[in-house]
Amino acid sequence: MSVQIIAGDNGSNTAPVLVLEAIATAGFEAFLAGTTAQTRAWLAVTEFTAKPHTYALLPDASGGIAKVLVGVRSADDVYAFSHLPMALPPGGYALATNSIVSTETATLSWQLGAYQFNRYKKSKRESCALVVNASAEVTRAQQMAQAIQLVRDLVNTPTEDMGPQHLSDVAQQLAKEFGAKFHEWVGDDLLKQNFPAIHAVGRASHRPPRLLELNWGDENNETHPRIAIVGKGVCFDTGGLNIKGAEGMRWMKKDMGGAAHALALARLIMAANLLIRLHLLVPAVENAIAGNAYRPGEVVATRKGLSIEIGNTDAEGRVILSDALTYAAEFKPEIVIDFATLTGAARVALGPELPATFCNHEAWFEKLNAASIAEQDPIWRMPLWQNYNAMINSNIANLSNTGGPQGGAITAALFLEHFVPRTQPWIHIDVFSWNPKSRPGRPEGGEAQSLRAVFAMLQGLKAEQTVD
Repeated sequence: MSVQIIAGDNGSNTAPVLVLEAIATAGFEAFLAGTTAQTRAWLAVTEFTAKPHTYALLPDASGGIAKVLVGVRSADDVYAFSHLPMALPPGGYALATNSIVSTETATLSWQLGAYQFNRYKKSKRESCALVVNASAEVTRAQQMAQAIQLVRDLVNTPTEDMGPQHLSDVAQQLAKEFGAKFHEWVGDDLLKQNFPAIHAVGRASHRPPRLLELNWGDENNETHPRIAIVGKGVCFDTGGLNIKGAEGMRWMKKDMGGAAHALALARLIMAANLLIRLHLLVPAVENAIAGNAYRPGEVVATRKGLSIEIGNTDAEGRVILSDALTYAAEFKPEIVIDFATLTGAARVALGPELPATFCNHEAWFEKLNAASIAEQDPIWRMPLWQNYNAMINSNIANLSNTGGPQGGAITAALFLEHFVPRTQPWIHIDVFSWNPKSRPGRPEGGEAQSLRAVFAMLQGLKAEQTVD
């Protein structure tokens, strides 16, 4: 149990705990001036200077631990305590009175640092426990931690245990937990109900393609804005007949990272009981190789009525999203937000930590950007540069699913834009969904990116309801 919630004062209903005193790096000299000579001498010997992600165990007179000093970058750093759960001696820990780090930040930070993916391998050790009093801010932190853990768990799980059916199971579990309505179209039903692009990409797999749909909220209350969330659910991507190389295919279990984000965001919205009408869509497929796999050069139909020439079967994510975005827009939501592990070009441009973000509506982007800054959950805006539409022209179809060798993240976004009406506000987030190396609170493997920012933006709609 990484966080222990108690009803009374810290320590009253649990075993003794050690106190965590956070010290901002910039305030270390002031801290030293106000402490004892003995403490100053000890910290000099241990070379503790309150650098971020460091700590010092202060001894007591009997040789035990009196308290723990923790170096933090700032009081609102979401990863301030993330280095502690797996590093401190086993036991319980509590925030110092008048801690500069709030209980909400500390709780989330602690849980992000305590995360371990142990489905197939036993953990080396249990995390330490942060002992906190029950409160609304602890509940908020717990809900966010659960959503981020959901993204990480889904992305980290190998495809054998995380195929289209498994994503469906997760969506159905969420619907059951929060009283939402769930529906799905499977296999040839996609053709019957006019989702031909999703079917084309997923038809070669032994696990049939699906479109998952979840609706939640008061459908009859039009003062609650309708929000459409779409997540790319390519559970494994071989590249299709344009087969990926070994290194490129190795981590393609994570190609459903967009779906993981969409499901996690839906969980957050419903757990917080936001005053919105939620419409969640996840096209879930495997891009497999078989005799009936879709081919380079084919022309694929879409729900929108636009035809797509397949320049490369490895550009499949945008193809399945075309049907999902079209369907989402049919209900005229206030905003359509899609998450997708869409392009390597976004990673070349921005690296693994910055999700490439495209938006066709200035007011909505301003809100997302402000939330991103406030939540320390970075995004980076990329342009919907209309001149590059020429790169996705086709001689025999309305569009090609591939552009030129340059501007790949932009041409992919422009492709998606064709399936969103011009008057429909839309945000597209090209996420990596992965940490290539471990850092405090961000272990190597699956990761939620932009999730906190988007949720904070939607929370802001409680007061304003709509964005002009």
